[in-house]
Order: sequence, then structure tokens, then C-alpha cells
Amino acid sequence: MSRYRYFPLISAPPERKLRIVEVLGGHGLRKRLFDLGFHKGDEIILDARGLLRGPILVRSVSSDTVVAIGRGIAQKIMVEIISDEE
Repeated sequence: MSRYRYFPLISAPPERKLRIVEVLGGHGLRKRLFDLGFHKGDEIILDARGLLRGPILVRSVSSDTVVAIGRGIAQKIMVEIISDEE
């Protein structure tokens, strides 16, 4: 994991609360994530990484929905770890 405050979702530790802080993509990617229910500022949890470089499973804390996201997209979603006190 990076020593910086923000890092790509693909590098996030599993089963920890995360906050989406930025999406490093164009309008199409941001719209696609919005349509899936993921917005800047949302709290998410990385549920699992697929085997053999497959998709990762991401759960929205607010709606408790789970979505499979490709690794390329996960690399463009910048997150921060939310401490338990928040």
C-alpha cells in the first residue's frame, strides 16, 4: 500500500472502509460508476479480488450492493482509508 493518503482502489486492503476521493477518468468512466451507484465521497469496502487478475468485488456501504469492477477501472478510482472513529 502507498504511503500517500490517497491510493488506487486496486491497492486497497480488503474488508476496510474506504472513501472514494477521486476518479481519474473521463466523463464516460465517471458516468458508468455513477450508474453503478458509486459517487465521489461514497464509502465502500473492497470485498474480494478475483483470482488470476480477474475483477474485484466492491460493496457500497450505504446501499449494501456488491459490484464487480475490472482492474483497469479500479486503478483509476482513488480512495482513502476511513478510520473507525469517523
